[in-house]
Amino acid sequence: MVGSHMPITFDNSYARLPPRFFAPAHPLRSPSPTLIRINAALAVELGFDPEWLGSTAGLDMLSGRSIAEGAEPIAQAYAGHQFGNLVPQLGDGRAILLGEVIDGAGRRRDVQLKGAGRTAFSRGGDGRAALGPVLREYLVSEAMAALGVPTTRALAAVTTGEPVVRETVLPGAMLTRVASSHIRVGTFQYFAAREDVEAIRLLADHVIVRHYPAAATEERPYRALLDAVINAQAHLVARWLLLGFIHGVMNTDNMSVAGETIDYGPCAFMDAYDPATVFSSIDRTGRYAYGNQPRIAHWNLTRLAEALLPLLDEDQDAAVEEAQDALGGYGSLFEQAYFGGLRRKIGLMSEERGDVELINTLLTRMTENEVDFTLSFRALGRAALGEDEPARALFIDPTAFDAWTSEWRSRLSRDGQDAEARRRAMEQVNPAFIPRNHHVEAMIAAAVERQDFSRFDRMLDVLSRPYEDQPGAEDLATPPQPHERVAATFCGT
Repeated sequence: MVGSHMPITFDNSYARLPPRFFAPAHPLRSPSPTLIRINAALAVELGFDPEWLGSTAGLDMLSGRSIAEGAEPIAQAYAGHQFGNLVPQLGDGRAILLGEVIDGAGRRRDVQLKGAGRTAFSRGGDGRAALGPVLREYLVSEAMAALGVPTTRALAAVTTGEPVVRETVLPGAMLTRVASSHIRVGTFQYFAAREDVEAIRLLADHVIVRHYPAAATEERPYRALLDAVINAQAHLVARWLLLGFIHGVMNTDNMSVAGETIDYGPCAFMDAYDPATVFSSIDRTGRYAYGNQPRIAHWNLTRLAEALLPLLDEDQDAAVEEAQDALGGYGSLFEQAYFGGLRRKIGLMSEERGDVELINTLLTRMTENEVDFTLSFRALGRAALGEDEPARALFIDPTAFDAWTSEWRSRLSRDGQDAEARRRAMEQVNPAFIPRNHHVEAMIAAAVERQDFSRFDRMLDVLSRPYEDQPGAEDLATPPQPHERVAATFCGT
């Protein structure tokens, strides 16, 4: 920070791209900020001193009151298909990229203030964030990181001391978000909508250098880039499904080309298994339902391929053929990641032809019996040792589980693992804890209504170790009672 002893200096390689890629921006100065939480472990990983971040000078940076040395605050331009409809200009309307830091592993990471005030892309919005969505994104993104899912991270959350008007008056807050980058499918679409091939090429070159350097050595680097993004997204969405996660707003402007989960708005984790599950209050048709996410990822990737066509080949027909060939690989990449993950969830290390049918039979019976997704797979670890009752008791009709287990045990007998080793392996991929929606909502209510952050702190602590049994935290593992069920989640914009 200018005039201080901040132990790290920002850079901003994105700001060195042409001016049409972004707009200069300046964070809103919070009138009386208060620190809610600093992610000390992430701070150390990035090279920040957590103690300094908690100081007055650190709080000033995290609340927009001062600009760090080397930072060049900008709002990035991008477009996006929102629920299938192209909006040719969106951009960062309430987020400001301070710059980039080089972390301890030598990786370049974006540091962004979310809820930092109006930008050139705010489209009439106030550019601010309410406390509830800030806490939700902090909690869920950090839970996803602990679950092993590629994701943006939360470095800090602060209250601004200024109210935000939504349906009601709410406390204002800012999130400091960290990402491999904030470049989206919609960033490419922004320039494709303007037929700006030079910008598409510059952006593609930037993404290759930053995220997929191996593509630069390929004979067709832009095809290699497309292949790499398709591969990253196929694996990412498979991870979502394996944990029961529903993004909620899979618009193309919410899909990172780095393969990270980004923009946690009305996101939620499924309780009872049902592929048609939708929580997002703005997803009235179920476009982004749990079971639709693989198909939507492919749809979004098709939009990326369309934007890249001028780089794939000078001949339009040849470029389309290249794109179709790349997109044709998505299905097998996803299925390999998804069904490979499901095999591990039911305790299989080897692969047999009938495994997919065995898995699908279990999922069908879970849907029919309204079985909790997370608890059932966790309980299967004990069933692998012969302790069936915890899993069996989750079914409305326990005989549906009994019928499946006879086939399952026959399959396990051919897998050749020690039973205890199998249970341990299963518990490393089947979490005991996820951010249960009813607990997230209760945490937000306590913070917003009573300025009580104890639930937030406790949930963060428990969710940092999701694969461990944690005595005393059993309440956070339980599904909601009927009166506790969350029917809808909200974006917060």
